[in-house]
Parts: sequence; structure tokens; C-alpha cells
Amino acid sequence: MTSAGALPGRPRGEVLSGPATARAVNVLAPNASAMTLDGTNTWIVAEPDSDLAVVIDPGPLDEGHLRAVVDTAERAGRRVALTLLTHGHPDHAEGAARFAELTGTRVRALDPALRLGDEGLAHGDVVTVGGLELRVVPTPGHTADSLCFHLPADRAVLTGDTVLGRGTTVVAHPDGRLGDYLDSLRRLRSLTVDDGVHTVLPGHGPVLEDAQGAVEFYLAHRAHRLAQVETAVENGFAAPSEVVAHVYADVDRSLWPAAELSVRAQLEYLQEHGLIQWGPNR
Repeated sequence: MTSAGALPGRPRGEVLSGPATARAVNVLAPNASAMTLDGTNTWIVAEPDSDLAVVIDPGPLDEGHLRAVVDTAERAGRRVALTLLTHGHPDHAEGAARFAELTGTRVRALDPALRLGDEGLAHGDVVTVGGLELRVVPTPGHTADSLCFHLPADRAVLTGDTVLGRGTTVVAHPDGRLGDYLDSLRRLRSLTVDDGVHTVLPGHGPVLEDAQGAVEFYLAHRAHRLAQVETAVENGFAAPSEVVAHVYADVDRSLWPAAELSVRAQLEYLQEHGLIQWGPNR
């Protein structure tokens, strides 16, 4: 059996609700599935001596979960002062409006449609609450509105679905674009090299202790998949579903619809870079 420490990113192991770093506590949502892994990680982030907290990704519209997040903060002597979203997929954001009702908070997101209040989030923003500092890192690719949050005091980054604690993420074509995603991974790699980030607090799956290793693995995985898709097209597999069946033959078939989204994004990328001719006019 391969130990967790030998896997890409050095995952901690079992996904649990509870403290992950000095400033970040996870509350695991009860929405486990093939796509959400163990469920959505809802993060409560606060300075150790502060009575104010930030919640990142309240998760699905599940009353029990949302109240558990509030209760977890209150048991620590904290009031939720702000809600942030990494992106708009329902498993991360569907419960945000109800959570805002429960806590009286604003909801800040990149997508104006997801916001509650006047303030959004943008590149270069620094969110400060009760002495806590979170730096907004734009990471489009999984979706156009994907963001990460750099937590410098813990040398950590909260990645939503851009980097998962186990496996790899979907580039959700057509909203997600592979070129953007590769740029986002390089941006995260720079955080690990230039800013000392070593911990990934993902939207799904276990905490990763080796952020640089995780990002390098993702970049290598994408390069490998691109080469496989390019070869498949050269060998006559034209339709995205055909490419999926050929390239992702060892992947659980329940994940093939998601894999097809990534394949479409890869085909678009390869065509844009002149590496294949694909589409109805090829």
C-alpha cells in the first residue's frame, strides 16, 4: 500500500472536520460523491486571538451543514463576519444566500451574480477581518470565476476546486479554459516558490502538506493528458466521447461525463495552438 506521504502533495490522510492550520478549521459538508470526493470543505478562517471569522465556501444548501458551520465558529468564541466564495458551483455556493441570512454577513465573490452586498473580489484585493489577512489570487480555468485565497500567516492557500486534495480537477468547458487553467497553476507555483506557501487547503479532499509538489504534479498531469489527446486525434478518434473512451479507459465510467468536459477544453486548446484540426470544419 502506498503511504499518504508518498502521494502527490503529501495528503494528510482522512478528511475530517476540525483544525487544519493555526487559523483554518474545516467543516465537512455531507455531500460526498464521485465528483465532490468526501464532500465540500467549508473553511472557517480567523486569527487565533480574534472573535471574528471569515467563512470560505458555505457549501450546498443543507440547513444542518450551514448551522454546523455557525455553531463551530460560535463554540470557538467567534462571530462570522464575512463570507467568501472560490467559485459559483452549487456544491460550494448554493448555500451562500441562506448562510448570509443565518450570519448577517455579506457574500463576496468574483461573479456579481453571486454577491450579496456592494463589494466583489478582484485580483490584488486583500481581505482583512479581525487582523486576518487573505490575499485574492485569480485562478480561472476550472471555471471562469475561480479564485484562490492566500493565507500568508499560515503559509497556506485555499484552492477551491483549482487544486484538490485527491485526484485532479475538471476544466469545465466551455466556461473553463485550459490555457487559463495552466496559467493559474503556474501562478500557484509562484506562490510556493516566491511566497513560501507549503500547505493546500482544498475545496475537496485532504489537506496537502507539499503545495509545490501538488502543483508540479498537476502541471505534469495536464501535459501528459494533452499529449494523449493529441495522439488520439492523430489516430482518428475525432468525437470528444471517442477520445474519452480511448484516453480515460482506466477511469471510472461515472466520471466520463466530467472527463468529456476536460477533453473538450483540451481539444480547444490544441486547436488554438495549431497542434490539431478539430471540429465540424476540420
